[in-house]
Order: sequence, then structure tokens, then C-alpha cells
Amino acid sequence: MNLRASLLTGTLALSLAAAVAPTQSSAQQAEWRQNYDAGTRMRVPRSSTPILSAQALAATEEMIDRYRDIVSRGGWEPIQGVGQMRVGARSPAVAALRQRLIMTGDLDPAAGSSPVYDSYVEAGVRRFQARHGLNTTGAMNSSTVAAMNVPAETRLRQLELNAVRLRAYSGNLGHRYVIVNIPAAVVETVEEGRVASRHAAGVGKIDRQSPIMNAKITEVNFNPFWTVPASIIKKDLIPKMQKEPNYLTENKIRIYSPKGEEIAPQRVNWHSDEATRYMFRQDPGADLNSMGFVRINIPNPHGVYMHDTPSKGIFGDDFRFVSSGCVRVQNVRDYITWLLKDTPGWTRDQIDNTIQGGQRIDAKLAQPVHVYWTYITAWATPEGLVQFRDDIYNRDGLGSIPVARAIDKEPEESVN
Repeated sequence: MNLRASLLTGTLALSLAAAVAPTQSSAQQAEWRQNYDAGTRMRVPRSSTPILSAQALAATEEMIDRYRDIVSRGGWEPIQGVGQMRVGARSPAVAALRQRLIMTGDLDPAAGSSPVYDSYVEAGVRRFQARHGLNTTGAMNSSTVAAMNVPAETRLRQLELNAVRLRAYSGNLGHRYVIVNIPAAVVETVEEGRVASRHAAGVGKIDRQSPIMNAKITEVNFNPFWTVPASIIKKDLIPKMQKEPNYLTENKIRIYSPKGEEIAPQRVNWHSDEATRYMFRQDPGADLNSMGFVRINIPNPHGVYMHDTPSKGIFGDDFRFVSSGCVRVQNVRDYITWLLKDTPGWTRDQIDNTIQGGQRIDAKLAQPVHVYWTYITAWATPEGLVQFRDDIYNRDGLGSIPVARAIDKEPEESVN
């Protein structure tokens, strides 16, 4: 059964049920059927196509033609009066929301123009949210409204700009490689031209941006000692120590002179820049350490790397621009298992045992893995889906696009 037939079937079932004055249970059953059809057939499928691939480039170029057609027909009007709406709401504004969803293929025209926020609208909103990197609640909120009200002309220009970026990666990127797409805050592992796994990520704040770079992953450090960059000493640790003199001791962060001598925190003048002359190192242990069990080494001139984090809650947020430039990886054990799969002795069991044991151990990859830190704000897949992300670092140069921003919840978020 195709989508249009499915939608019409669900609508007909509801109409017939209303005509015969259904019992409460039959009405609930009809709604369940409607919700099942809408939810399953409008869902965004997970694509195995890497963001950096010839297939994604070709699909993006096709999507440019589609958006040129939308723009030539006048684009879409901003939606209003739908903030905080969810299933069951009734308003004339819902009819305009339906038309907005239909224009970008998130809702089938057969769903009609009813003023009721029904499960078809909910499924369409979920699909739209998934394509824009938002939590798929199916309910309207300020982030979803802001994304819907970006003009069609701007979305077209985003696609055109990013097609240029994708062409720059159209060559052979390697047999196995990793993609970090900064605006999407996502990590992809790629093997034989297909995505092996995807991981939500935490990337650099607007004022501490993750760099665009091509490098190689060479080593995984288990239970490492974490050093603190000078920029964080000045911006974070000094102000923190002025307010909480026991902060370093409580978090097992040690101070060392250039000669390697350990210095007591009480000996440092925290109302000056003296601390920037010292080295700071946090002891291993994810319970204490703001960066977790694992560090993935990537030799590069920016001094950044990838790592675990005990703050798992960030991976469920729409806004994951929380670090000082490094990249935090969700499900890091799955990620390093993939990285080390060709390195003898490093099975998943060995990885789990090493982390659990707390030993300070380095695992050098048998074959370094290429990693590409990129900035792609719009792309499409061969399934005909187009993805957009906020131009968080303002690199697209398209003017002000509303961005849903979050406030850091914990002081630790300022550390890589």
C-alpha cells in the first residue's frame, strides 16, 4: 500500500467511525490505526550513505533543483500561532502548518487541510524535526518554528554552498575513515563506502570553535591523565578558584611547575595570571574527571582530540555546542571498538576490562584511520531526504538565521 492510500484509508476509517457514533474504545482504535500509519510511513529512514560521499553530492545537486523550483513558485510563508501545539490542538493556524509541511514533503497532501493537530500533523512535524537535527517530539516548540520559518531562498543558498564543500571531498577518502560534521554535532564511521555507525557528539562552543581539519587517528588512551590547555586555565580555572578555593583539590587536579614540581593550590596567586605559567593535570577516573575514560589521539596543530564524557545528558540535547574545541563522542566504547578492530588484542571484552580496571594504557592503532572534521550545514541522501543544520559558527555568510541556544548546565562543560 502506498503512502497516499494509507493516509486515505486512515481518514476514511475515522469518518465511518464518526458516522456510526462509536464507543470510546472504537474511537481509540481508529486513532491508533491512524497514528500507526502516519508514524511508520512518514518516518525518516536511517541512511547508510556517508555525508562525505559521491552519492550525497549527487543527491544534494538534485535537491538544489527541487528547491529552485520551490523558490520560483514563491517559497513558503512564515507560520504563526502554532508555538507549543501538540496532538489534540485545534486552530486555523494548523491548516497553514499542514501546507508548510506538505511543501517540503513532510506531509502527504492527502492529509487535507483540517484545523486539528492530529497524528498526521504530529508525524509530519517529527519528520521535519529529524531532518533539522531537532529532538523528534512531534510537538511544536520555538526551535521547530524557527527552523520552519527560514526562507526557502536561504535553504536553497545553503544547499548550493554545501555542494561546493562536498565536492572538495569527492575524491578517495580512504578504506576506513571518520567524519565529524560540526554543525550537525555528529560522528560517522565509514567502511567500504557505507556508514558503519553514527554517534551524537559534543563540539566546540561558538567562542571556542572546533577546527576544520583533515588528520589521522593514531592512538587510544585508556584512563588517561588529562592536561588543561592554557586558554581554559585563564578563562575557567582562575575564575573558578577565585570563587571556590578547594575546586582543584576536590576534583583531583594537580599543579606542576615547568620543572615538574607539584605545587599546592594555596601557593598560587589566583588574582593574577600566575597560573598560566603552570601545568594542570587531572587524575584518571571518570567519576572525577570531566572528560571520562578514553581519549582518542589525533596529531594536529590545533591541539584538539576526541574523548569520552561523564556528562551523557548532552547527547540528548538539540544544542550540543558545549566544548572548548575538542569532540565528545556518544557510545565511545562502540566507537573505539571500531577504531581498534584491526589492532591485535583489542576485542570489545579487552576494551571493557581495561576501562573497568582503571589502568593507564595506550593502544596504538595498527593502521591509522583518516578523520575529517568538516562543516556541512545542508546535504541530501539518495533516499530523497534533505538535511539542514544551523550555521552555528556563521560560516555560510547568509545573515542571521535563528538558532536554538542552550545555557551550559554545569561548570565542567567549559572544559574540553
